[in-house]
Amino acid sequence: MRAKEEIDTVVIGAGQAGLSASYFLRHYGVEHVVLDGAPEPGGAWQHRWPSLRLGKVHGIHDLPDMPLGKPDASRPASEVVSEYFAAFERQNALPVKRPVRVMSVRENGDGRLFVVTDRGEWVARAVVNATGTWERPFWPYYAGQRSFRGRQLHTADYQGPEELAGRRVVVVGGGASATQALAEISLVAADTTWVTRRPPVWREGPFREQDGRAAVALVDERVRAGLPPISVVGVTGLGVTPDVAEARARGVMERLPMFDRVVPDGVEWNDGRHVQADVILWATGFRAALDHLAPLHLRAPGGGILMDGTKVVVDPRIHLIGYGPSASTVGATRAGRAAARAVRDLLAEQAVSAA
Repeated sequence: MRAKEEIDTVVIGAGQAGLSASYFLRHYGVEHVVLDGAPEPGGAWQHRWPSLRLGKVHGIHDLPDMPLGKPDASRPASEVVSEYFAAFERQNALPVKRPVRVMSVRENGDGRLFVVTDRGEWVARAVVNATGTWERPFWPYYAGQRSFRGRQLHTADYQGPEELAGRRVVVVGGGASATQALAEISLVAADTTWVTRRPPVWREGPFREQDGRAAVALVDERVRAGLPPISVVGVTGLGVTPDVAEARARGVMERLPMFDRVVPDGVEWNDGRHVQADVILWATGFRAALDHLAPLHLRAPGGGILMDGTKVVVDPRIHLIGYGPSASTVGATRAGRAAARAVRDLLAEQAVSAA
């Protein structure tokens, strides 16, 4: 292993938020490196299932000074966004290293942070964490889950409807991934059942920029209180894409309340209802991928991390982007700019104190 490398700032993750932060750190003259665990550019988008076309997603907000434009909406979103991110990295000569997996961030003992990876170690004065959520799919537990004789998978592993053709599928979850997958699976499956904890709230009409800003503000309230964040999509409601509208017209989007247990051949409710299933697709979302920050003890008693904008209140050397209000493309680019500006100011203060 090579010797420790000293640098002003380490950015962890090269999704939209991380790339935005890198762009603005460079603009502000802050020496930094971006450590990305993925083998290729694209952030979490490179892992989306191939049948998720660009025209089916909520929308991709532009990276700084490089509009996405109007690419072919029939192409897979994973391809379009990965190409876009790669072009942004090249055009701005961003200092991205990959694949580099960050194992831990801890105190260095001299006021700086010690970043340990599978490809070396860095000592930094600040860390901008932009790891998002993709690496932590959330699997809820229900009684009898291990008894199920069929297949269980999470949307993180879903590769498209073809693998579920002719099967009886239960889709669990009330978010956009659930409705997107359900709409296409229902075209090839023997039968589909949709279950959610709460009745879905549909958002009719276009999603305006002010709607996104209002949703981000609501999520921001939670993280400022030290509570675990909720998804921005959960605040905005479910968008009705053409595919979802067509599936609603076919009656596919008639949801059932959450079942009470899993049984060997399907799922059951306490009222006696029983649905047979060959597959359970858990479209139950993700949690923030922050385990590598555990040595810093950042979590508040409420289970979340108390935030002031992108800054962690208990440790202003740490900035979280792609967390809470910036965990969607609505707030990611703006959060990258804010974090970079705050890091620039922090480093300036440190330099004055050391003088």
